[in-house]
Amino acid sequence: MEYQVVKSAAQWRKELSAEAYHVLREAGTEPPGSGKLLDEDRPGIYYCGACRAPLFRANEKFTSYCGWPAFFAPLRPAAVLYREDNSLAQVRTEVLCSSCGSHLGHVFPDAPQTPTGLRYCMNSLALYFVPDAESIVDRESTPDAENVPGVEPGESK
Repeated sequence: MEYQVVKSAAQWRKELSAEAYHVLREAGTEPPGSGKLLDEDRPGIYYCGACRAPLFRANEKFTSYCGWPAFFAPLRPAAVLYREDNSLAQVRTEVLCSSCGSHLGHVFPDAPQTPTGLRYCMNSLALYFVPDAESIVDRESTPDAENVPGVEPGESK
C-alpha cells in the first residue's frame, strides 16, 4: 500500500520515542489504564502520533472502561484503514492511520450505547491531542459495523 507519508524505520525511530515507535510502527499496545489521553475530556482533535494526520474529534470519544481511549467514529471514514489481525489467538480488526500506515489500535462492534455501535479502542501513544482545534475535514459519513471490514457484531477485546 502506498501512503502519503513514507519514512524509513530509522527516520521513525529518530522522530518517535521508543514507546511510541513500538506502538505505532510495531503494532504494540500500551498497558491498559496507562495512557495519558485516557481521561482527556477537553474539546479538540486527535491526530496520528506519527504523521499528525487528523483522526478523531473529541466529541466522538466516550468512556468505555476498556483501559484505552475509545471513540465511536473517525473524523472521516478515509482517515483510517482496517486490517485483519490474527495475533493473540483471535481475529480482530486493526485500525491504521491512512496517511502513514501506523498502528492505532483496534475497532470492535461492542458499543451499543454509541451512535455507530462501534468502539475504536486506541492507544494514547498512537495519538496526538490538540485542544480546541477547529474542524479540519468534514466527515463524509459515519461508519457502522456493517461497513467496517472484518468486524462482526458481538466481537470484543
